[in-house]
Amino acid sequence: MSKGKLKAGVKVEDYVMLAKELVAETRKEKGCLAYALHGEINDPTILTMLEEWVDEEALEQHNQSKHVLKIVPELRKLRESIEVNVYREVK
Repeated sequence: MSKGKLKAGVKVEDYVMLAKELVAETRKEKGCLAYALHGEINDPTILTMLEEWVDEEALEQHNQSKHVLKIVPELRKLRESIEVNVYREVK
């Protein structure tokens, strides 16, 4: 999960346009179970990417994929902050 706050003056639509490209490409990846962008109901400048992977190896491969290396730096420029959390199911 990654939760980001957009910089003041950044249009949400600009961020979403880039993020949609990332979502579309990521969903094609082997090992991706779920990958979706969610907007905070009370503050549209807070956007969260929720993702689920078959294992940590698939996540690592995703993080090195061509589309991540191309798009994520562009998204980073539009955010003032980011919080990234990686979870494992408790069994």
